[in-house]
Amino acid sequence: MLPGEDAVRALREALKVSPDNLPLRRHLAETLAATGRFDEAIAELKTVLARSPRDEDVLLSIASVYHRGGKAEEALVVVEDLIKRSIHPSRAHLLHARILLDRGDAARAVKQYRSAVDLDPEAADPDLAGRLGLAPDGTDAGGEKSAGRVRMGGPSGEEESEPPGDEGPLSDVDIEKPRINFEDVGGMEELKEEIRMKILHPLKNPELFRAYGKTLGGGILMYGPPGCGKTHLARATAGEVSASFLSIGLHDVLDMWIGNSEKNLHHVFDRARRARPCVLFFDEVDALGASRSDFRTSAGRQVINQFLAELDGSQGNNEGVLVLGATNAPWAMDSAFRRPGRFDRILFVPPPDRDARAAILRIHLKGKPAGAVDFGALAEKTEGHSGADLRALVDVAVERKLRDAMKTGRPAPLVTKDLVGALKQVRSSTKEWFATAKNYAIHANESGQYDDILRYLEKKR
Repeated sequence: MLPGEDAVRALREALKVSPDNLPLRRHLAETLAATGRFDEAIAELKTVLARSPRDEDVLLSIASVYHRGGKAEEALVVVEDLIKRSIHPSRAHLLHARILLDRGDAARAVKQYRSAVDLDPEAADPDLAGRLGLAPDGTDAGGEKSAGRVRMGGPSGEEESEPPGDEGPLSDVDIEKPRINFEDVGGMEELKEEIRMKILHPLKNPELFRAYGKTLGGGILMYGPPGCGKTHLARATAGEVSASFLSIGLHDVLDMWIGNSEKNLHHVFDRARRARPCVLFFDEVDALGASRSDFRTSAGRQVINQFLAELDGSQGNNEGVLVLGATNAPWAMDSAFRRPGRFDRILFVPPPDRDARAAILRIHLKGKPAGAVDFGALAEKTEGHSGADLRALVDVAVERKLRDAMKTGRPAPLVTKDLVGALKQVRSSTKEWFATAKNYAIHANESGQYDDILRYLEKKR
């Protein structure tokens, strides 16, 4: 009998009598997770969430169980969404820090830990802080003040002091020097060529481009289904020319005090200008560049106006700053962002093609016990799957293999049929996106912006 089976059986019997008892169902989920039965725990928590969809505690529990079960990507998706919509996100920031640290991203983990403690000092976790080399209050081990983000103004409007130095409130956002390049990106040849022409060739042949009146820099907006490698491609772009890479998320810009989001956005561009040549990457850029007509208050419109001014270079010289934006919803962005000199190249990032899918599966199986795997056959069966879907496919196959090994006491290598079997659980996540995108491509495509979507769908018929 599995450990904790008696407790699980008792709780299930109790739920038969009281199926709507949500605290009892959550207790069952906690018991299942404590015994390593993470998939069953997630199923119970999702049942609770279906009946109480706004319960942040349940969402946090789901993220925590995903993390404990080794599903870091799924955990990150839940916890990052929770941070954006939570009223009291300190615990979400804390879990985010743990996930990032376990993934080896200590710099971002420090930032998330400090955000948690800034929001709620009682959230301090001495054990986690010790692993991060911090004191529980978020200062470093030597007692220095955090170099993290500092609010520029309080609710009464008084300006608070900024940390020393000229970096502003974003001094803890790391500037990277990526070690990957286009060789590490499977497929996407047309996209790579567009980026070469817009970004790479001008940097390598500056005099030639200046002779034709072309400046070094500009903006490219990448759009497509989630999980298809937009962030990876942006990082590889910087690595291709040994440029600095500055990745910006919503939490790096948006601030609860009026006027501070605009200041943060200016600091982002200013920092990129000082690190040129620099690839400045905005993930979920539609949230910062949404249509101004959608905002009822002026605060949101002011952020968009600031963003447009920075792209135009009216706040500083943008030569050598290469702005890449990624979005799953280009139709939600203000049309002003697509004017020349801003995001004047809009590139569709489709799901990986057959060769790319095979390459992605090879990457995810690297370092795992694998036997004879027919990557070509698997690539044929995973049409429409995103890179994230393929990673989940390997994770599910590994989990099944682990269950078998625990029963037999003998580990066995992964083979083709293991991954084919996992396909029953991991379906393509891009179909829903294409259903929405197709409507825009057919009914709201006067400029031809979404012709790439129609061409892609035509090829797949």
